[in-house]
Amino acid sequence: MNTTSSRRAFLRQTALATAVVSVSPRLWGQVAGANSDIRVGVVGFGGRGGSHISAFSKMPGVRLVALCDCDEKILGAGVKKLEDQGKPVKGYRDYRELLEKGDVDVVASATPNHWHSLNVVWACQAGKDVYIEKPISHNVWEGRQAVEAARKYRRIVQSGTQSRSSRTGIAAAVEWVRAGNLGKIKVSRALCYKRRASIGKVDAPQPIPPEIDYDLWCGPAEKLPLMRKRLHYDWHWVWNTGNGDLGNQGIHEMDVARWFLGVMELSPRVLSVGGRLGYVDDGETPNTMAILHDYPGAPLIFEVRGLPSGRDSQSMDKYKGAGIGIVIECEGGHVTVPSYSSATAHDKEGRAIQTWSGEEDHYANFIKAVRSRKTEDLNADILEGHLSSALCHTGNISYRLGAKQDPGAIKEAIRADSGLAEAFDRMAEHLSANGVDLIAERATLGVPLWMDPKAERFVGNDAANALLTRAYRAPFVVPEKV
Repeated sequence: MNTTSSRRAFLRQTALATAVVSVSPRLWGQVAGANSDIRVGVVGFGGRGGSHISAFSKMPGVRLVALCDCDEKILGAGVKKLEDQGKPVKGYRDYRELLEKGDVDVVASATPNHWHSLNVVWACQAGKDVYIEKPISHNVWEGRQAVEAARKYRRIVQSGTQSRSSRTGIAAAVEWVRAGNLGKIKVSRALCYKRRASIGKVDAPQPIPPEIDYDLWCGPAEKLPLMRKRLHYDWHWVWNTGNGDLGNQGIHEMDVARWFLGVMELSPRVLSVGGRLGYVDDGETPNTMAILHDYPGAPLIFEVRGLPSGRDSQSMDKYKGAGIGIVIECEGGHVTVPSYSSATAHDKEGRAIQTWSGEEDHYANFIKAVRSRKTEDLNADILEGHLSSALCHTGNISYRLGAKQDPGAIKEAIRADSGLAEAFDRMAEHLSANGVDLIAERATLGVPLWMDPKAERFVGNDAANALLTRAYRAPFVVPEKV
């Protein structure tokens, strides 16, 4: 089937599926019974998707039956590797063709961010359950549409925020803190101190590798000339397709920080400061950032650092024992979460008083829920993924609407927000250790934004509301009505 006929067939089929599934969501793409194999198709596996293939191909009662990638080289290598292992699968370049087939019960997606929500919506409309990598969206609006599609078609949709499956570890620490064992939470602090070097700089559009169907790769995003050395992975650092490290590594830590606070809506006020500092390259997203989510109970403060601890260092900074992690600062001490599966509580003097560890298989938890048909069996339901992803997006929106300022002006502007001011002071020290002069190479002070959390819309700021969604490129459109 060629690409054009595939698109037409998919649109016809989706219209039919929407009508059928709205009556009975098990009629098309029906999940196998408790004693039958669940058939999985993995979409996008040039990076994280390899873990999906490994997990599902080894899981009892699960059969990997399809692979999909618009990079012909990656697709061919993946199909051949499984065939060599005696596990033959069908290969697809076009996601819509995979969805047209009736032999896939579950879609596991690890495409670039700009595809995530449409992956979910189309799969739900086609009667498939979905394991979607983080962040579950590229913007706030489409993330909510993904939630609505999952609910409308009664699909099981798991977010790839695997710290949620640390049940005897992080989940136990969350319960202990929220029970008041360290008193009131003063700050829920998330950290993404992860080395991100320059991606280099080009002076002209780069050729698209011939093995890649670039139209499919761009999908819902603008089909722009490639203005960076590498198409794969470095899409994280441009706004058209990525969300920076805040929405890459940082979504994991954002999710846990929100989990400790127990909040199930977006923050009523957000403010950010940062920049792409220390080098000049083709990246657009900040490599250094501090964000305030001003929840009424306690603030959530997020910090991104992509530079090392110093100009001549290979190591990264730490804050109270965490570099990529979470620190919950309470009246009676703090809890440090330094990994995806452990936590340690400390008293006011910094002595460790309680530890937790342990994790379940996040993929196996998803399959358990696919069999039970109970959303409550999921450790990371799509709604949780949406809220945490959206907090990353709103932090980025504040930044994108901001302007470069001298450090003195920034300090004065954020002085009333003591937690953010303290984080900025430490950020400035970190940048100085990397030879960054914030007077010569100024940081960006974001715009303070107020939100109606119920409507997930900003109050009185049309420019900010415009960035809650995007102009979609037909036919890769997240629908208004799912």
